[in-house]
Amino acid sequence: FSAEQEAQALRKAMKGFGTDEDAIIETLTKLNVSQRQQVLIAYKSTIGRDLIDDLKSELSGNFERVIVGLMTPTIMYDVHELRRALKGAGTDEGCLIEILASRSNAEIRHINENYKLQYGCTLEEDIVSDTSSMFRRVLVSLATGNRDEGTFVDEALAQQDAQCLYEAGEKKWGTDEVQFMSILCTRNRCHLLRVFDVYRVIANKDITESIKSEMSGDLEDALLAVVKCLRNKPAYFAERLYKSMKGLGTDDSTLIRVMVSRSEVDMLYIRREFLAMYGKSLHSFIKGDCSGDYRKVLLRLCGG
Repeated sequence: FSAEQEAQALRKAMKGFGTDEDAIIETLTKLNVSQRQQVLIAYKSTIGRDLIDDLKSELSGNFERVIVGLMTPTIMYDVHELRRALKGAGTDEGCLIEILASRSNAEIRHINENYKLQYGCTLEEDIVSDTSSMFRRVLVSLATGNRDEGTFVDEALAQQDAQCLYEAGEKKWGTDEVQFMSILCTRNRCHLLRVFDVYRVIANKDITESIKSEMSGDLEDALLAVVKCLRNKPAYFAERLYKSMKGLGTDDSTLIRVMVSRSEVDMLYIRREFLAMYGKSLHSFIKGDCSGDYRKVLLRLCGG
């Protein structure tokens, strides 16, 4: 790998009349995120221009969004997406839920630091000013990045937590959402998986069924996302991708974000879950749903 060579190849693809999109796709999708950052620096030092500015002026639409996304460091990509979700036209609740429910404590802490540096206010301040009620409280809780990340399962506490969840929802008229939040957003994964098993015995239904019947709207979506990410993160992202493409029209924001942010993390597992869940490959789904260079670059990120 030579950052200089790749930088020259990109310049060549954009110089003169017309743009060689295939060369851009080829160059950027064969590199990993840290190599792309090296190319960014090499481009500036050897060519004296800003690569992202050049890409933006040559490309457009969803294809441009994917390429610029690939050129953005992972944490900064999350930061930009969260900001767009909060400050764009209307709030993109799905994006807020997806990022905050699926990232690790360390990732959330980095997101918070960079958000503040980039925008001069905290992520929490923007969440508070842009969302409301219980949904706001769940997002604020997730955005503190304070979940126990150990693996210890306290059996007595697991029984107690499951009972608490049952009494906070199914057993009473009305729902004590705070109980759901405080247990689902703070306990460690192994412990919660045990809680869900115990809950099924007590309530005679799965925790997700209870959340669906007890909550609604964004709060329901947020708590379901938390449970799904704890159980099987690749399956959660497979579902996000499926929903972004099925039916009329495509939710390009979600499709692009998941493909870009997971391409080097767990795309193989997401593909496997997608096939198991929907009986069709992610590759064939993207092929049928997108077109042009946009489709080409997404298929390269999907692989196989």
